Amino acid sequence: MLKYYSVAFRTLAVVALLFILPSCIKNDIPFPRIPQYITAIAVQDQIAPADIDNEKYTATVYLDEKTDIRKVLVTDFQVTEDAEVSPDLEGQTVDFSKPVPVMVSGYQSYQWIVSAVQNIERYFTVQGQIGETELDAIGHRIIVTLPESADRSAVKINSIKLGPADITSLSPEVAPGSSIDLSKPFRIDVTCHGKTDQWSIYSKVSHDIVTTSEVTAWSQVIWAVANAPEDADNGFRYRKASDTEWITVPKENITFSQGTFTACIPHLTPLTQYVVQAYSDTNFDAEVSVTTQSTEILPDGSFDQWWQNGRIWCPWNENGVKFWDTGNTGAATLGQSNSVPSDHTPDGTGMAARLDTKFVGIAGIGKLAAGNIFTGNFIKVDGTNGILDFGRPWNVRPTKLAGFFEYTTAPINYVSSEYEYLRGRPDSCHIYIAVTDWTAPFQIRTNPKNRQLFDPDSPSVIAYGELVCGENTGGYKPFEIVLKYRSYSRVPSYIQITCSASKYGDFFTGGAGATLYVDQLSLHYDY
Repeated sequence: MLKYYSVAFRTLAVVALLFILPSCIKNDIPFPRIPQYITAIAVQDQIAPADIDNEKYTATVYLDEKTDIRKVLVTDFQVTEDAEVSPDLEGQTVDFSKPVPVMVSGYQSYQWIVSAVQNIERYFTVQGQIGETELDAIGHRIIVTLPESADRSAVKINSIKLGPADITSLSPEVAPGSSIDLSKPFRIDVTCHGKTDQWSIYSKVSHDIVTTSEVTAWSQVIWAVANAPEDADNGFRYRKASDTEWITVPKENITFSQGTFTACIPHLTPLTQYVVQAYSDTNFDAEVSVTTQSTEILPDGSFDQWWQNGRIWCPWNENGVKFWDTGNTGAATLGQSNSVPSDHTPDGTGMAARLDTKFVGIAGIGKLAAGNIFTGNFIKVDGTNGILDFGRPWNVRPTKLAGFFEYTTAPINYVSSEYEYLRGRPDSCHIYIAVTDWTAPFQIRTNPKNRQLFDPDSPSVIAYGELVCGENTGGYKPFEIVLKYRSYSRVPSYIQITCSASKYGDFFTGGAGATLYVDQLSLHYDY
């Protein structure tokens, strides 16, 4: 009997221990993170495909200006396969006047924000106004500036549009050619889609007929902006500070927007003082003195300096100053450099950069690598991805990037999930230039988990220009890329130039066999 109790006791102890052990063992294995995505969204009367940002978990749709933003029909809404979504927007009429939160759930739940952008063109101008109209669409307020001599009790409207065309009504009804009293605020009701907003129109008086608001000197160009009555003879004149004779800026070099006019004064001498003066009929504003900047040569734009560090070709003199770099450090981890020097040049002398798109890997394991060369540094390899620093310090304003390129395209046979629709299409090369006001080099990360790529629409980009070619050139062709500036007065701190054999190489999308040659790159500072 004692033996029986001993065995029974041991059995019960083992069973009890089995229940106790799970509470004592620490489970320190992390749960896997499996992001859940919105993969597609479309709405009725959209004017552009939606933007889906897998990093920020946002989706943005773009609406026609006549669409009622409070009643938008979602025609397509897709998420990661087998995921649950709440609310499911497909087939629903959604109020996008404010962002809409959506939960996409699989192994974990992810909150997405779906929003709409609707740009409605609005304008209001009156006869004889000075400068451009101040129009506040959120505050429903309009301010126009008039000369001191204007009769503000009877101001003639030149143009008016305060809502979507054809579906917006105004009360009182006013139209171009009618007059309103702006000696006091003028109230007008604007009704669209059954919703009425009251707008207020104000006038203010300028005691100066013509006023200069900006004069900015670049290296060989001056930009000048002034305000005056729009129905007057408005313009600019200029001279070297050392000269006495004025030169009138041709009207074809001036753009007019209401009572604001902007002049581009080209063909100037660097590091020279000039005097600029705005005029309106026989009235002149004060003279403004500015000094043009220097010009700077683009370092190593001929791509004649190369050296080889193991399997990595480097586009600079081994003992010189590094300005350019390539993605060779990443490509060489699984293969050979695909951005290399070549004696195939436009004039048969020196070297050019040959950029090849190819699959790099071993036994079919690897990735597509687009040949590229860029201003900056390749920092390190992140798995099979790369981390780069874009940009070189730069403080003058070029107007063009010029050079020679030769391109041979290939069918796109490697694609990422977001560019599956490009499969089989001809690949395109991409050459672009930007000047920015970054405070430090911009870090590029190609890893989809924390991807960060260059965005030409970023607020830090002052000017941008690009060349995209998706066909065989049959030899070298000269090119010029004109930079489009978003501000004449902002001073750049960095320059970024990138040449790639595949436009979507950052997404490991392209055609193996596409080849881009580039040579003799130079910066211009005149128009």
